[in-house]
Amino acid sequence: MQELERAKRMSGVPAQPPSRSAATRAAVAACVLLIGGAALAGCAQKADAAAALQVGNAYVEVPTGGTTEAYLVIQNNGAADELTSARTSVGGRVIFREPVRAGGTVMKTVRDIGIPANTTVRLSPASFHMLITGAGPMQSGRQITLMLTFAKSGMIPVTADVTNPASGGSSYFLN
Repeated sequence: MQELERAKRMSGVPAQPPSRSAATRAAVAACVLLIGGAALAGCAQKADAAAALQVGNAYVEVPTGGTTEAYLVIQNNGAADELTSARTSVGGRVIFREPVRAGGTVMKTVRDIGIPANTTVRLSPASFHMLITGAGPMQSGRQITLMLTFAKSGMIPVTADVTNPASGGSSYFLN
């Protein structure tokens, strides 16, 4: 073997680096698989968390006086979470509201909306809902996007119909 290497050096052919042992190659391959598997597992956990929440039946009333409200249904098929913020595709400010007393019409602002594990939460006129102020134009029959941010599940966009309850255009009864 040494004679072959010496002949290669004398002939100008570059010498090959020493080959790695099979054990070294196996260890490197195991590390690559372990790191890749861990990365994929983290992605799967995030996907599972987002899939645990399903949001639908969203609608926004046509604004009057620069203010409107948004309603929707959140189905949680996993661990407890919190709705911590929301934005709209037409701008403005979104705050969360709830009745001061159960069934009451006097509302108060809250920082977030708790979403208990394995339950359905309905944002409706007599319960938790979103108050939108200072948003751009919204026309009945059109749609806007609400970007909801949850503490554990991250951001979930939902399409909301802009409706006019005065003309029978509200989908509240579907909620």
